[in-house]
Amino acid sequence: MQAAVYRGRRSLSVNEVPVPAARYGEVLVEVGFNGICGTDLHEFFAGPIFVPDGVPHPLTDKAMPLVMGHEFAGTIREVGAGVTGWSAGDRVAVEPVYRCGECAACRAGHYNICQKIGFHGLMSDGGMARYTTVPDYMLHRLPDSVSLELGALVEPMSVAYHATTLADLNPGDTALVFGAGPIGIGVFQALRGQGIENTLVVEPSATRRAAIERLGARTVDPADVDVAALVADETRGAMADAAFDAAGVAAAVGTALGAIGARRPLVAVAIYETPLETPLLELVMHESRIQGSLCYTSSDFEAVIALMAEGKYDTTGWVESIAIGDVVAEGFESLHRGEKMKVLVDPTR
Repeated sequence: MQAAVYRGRRSLSVNEVPVPAARYGEVLVEVGFNGICGTDLHEFFAGPIFVPDGVPHPLTDKAMPLVMGHEFAGTIREVGAGVTGWSAGDRVAVEPVYRCGECAACRAGHYNICQKIGFHGLMSDGGMARYTTVPDYMLHRLPDSVSLELGALVEPMSVAYHATTLADLNPGDTALVFGAGPIGIGVFQALRGQGIENTLVVEPSATRRAAIERLGARTVDPADVDVAALVADETRGAMADAAFDAAGVAAAVGTALGAIGARRPLVAVAIYETPLETPLLELVMHESRIQGSLCYTSSDFEAVIALMAEGKYDTTGWVESIAIGDVVAEGFESLHRGEKMKVLVDPTR
């Protein structure tokens, strides 16, 4: 089968590799679509970062070279020994988190911050291939109304959904979303799906503003608008009930902290490539907080799939698919240049 094999910085090639066999507790999944994630881009252009180089990951015993891909959905083709409740032909989205089950976070049910956390497609051979094997605990059933293309977006949309659960918002509240890339779009759609209609998206890129506006979002360009002043005027001084940083830049953090109300959170769901100065005085004076958000848990996956089944997620204008043979040129390189927003790799093409 064809697979996108990662060997280090700027070293990714589509090669013929053997079809894996499902071991005890695993299923063989025929991949429908696999998304290219921002983390994948970091690995390709600046890695290896999370991909084990030399020393295998403690939970997977895998290191480079390996098949990339952790955002995917597909159809079960083979069920290994010890697997119950799943059959060949079942359509699934895969929650790609390996967890130890023993650390304090795992014991508390927060395996998304496991001390040994690993990801299928970063610490093991992943879904950027025609077939991949996964443990049965990673499986989430897709209803007939959710396509495999949409199913491949469950993983990144769950990252965004998880962030919204940390903000304590209620219908009628005001929310700010900084950044209109895939995660920012996911935050906006998750909020709308939960009844949070008063959301303002802050994005300097005209292209990204146009993309999220087509989905029904209201946007502003922070270069043209004083965001804090606008929010103060519209909320009669109460300010926003929460902000979400999906941009990962200092300007977004500073603007967000100036636009949220007292004792309200800025939820950080971005990856910060450069250190940021923490404005502790502002946090103290307003008793506001910065809340980190990492990944998701099973309940987030199920919530996103349920919202997708209700038609709450729209891929119009920001998602496209490519053949696996074009994964570098039309995938990684195009995304890096900002020519595309979200790319799904179709391993059958």
